[in-house]
Amino acid sequence: MKNSTSRRNFMRNTAMALTGLAVITPTITSALTTSEGPFEGYNPFAETKKDLRTSVFNTNSVLVKGTIYEQDGITPVKDALVEIWHLSPNSSKYRHRAKLYTDSNGNYEFITDFPNREKGKSSRIYYKLSNNNKTQFTELILTSTGGYITGEHWEKNSCLKENILPVQTHFLDQKIIQFNISI
Repeated sequence: MKNSTSRRNFMRNTAMALTGLAVITPTITSALTTSEGPFEGYNPFAETKKDLRTSVFNTNSVLVKGTIYEQDGITPVKDALVEIWHLSPNSSKYRHRAKLYTDSNGNYEFITDFPNREKGKSSRIYYKLSNNNKTQFTELILTSTGGYITGEHWEKNSCLKENILPVQTHFLDQKIIQFNISI
């Protein structure tokens, strides 16, 4: 005796499978692509690394370092999660992203290619900071002359007083930006 499925059963099973797939696909896609926060391009599955450059021979890179402080503006936060991302050079995609943790003195550091910019805006590096159920988003604005902050960053981090503004220095053709944040 031949074991075969009727055409009617095949069509019914196919329709049920396609309906299930149509219902599940948006949920999965949404879970993987939803931007958690105010800035586009965030990806919670970023790699843990400190070097985001596409090539170590890139001459247009920037070293960003700083300290993460508590809301008192004095106490450094150790082991805070620092997630960063920005537009890749000459691209409209956010392929430059990473996560790292602050050291025992609240310091973080990474090197990256100079970000591309969105139309009508300066280049930006976006941050998501997390520690003990506290989360904060902020951004560092970059131009050829230095690093800058937004008014929102100024309001959230005013406790840093004289350490609130990014400071740019140079060492052997390397741009270095000191960028402190409170959480």
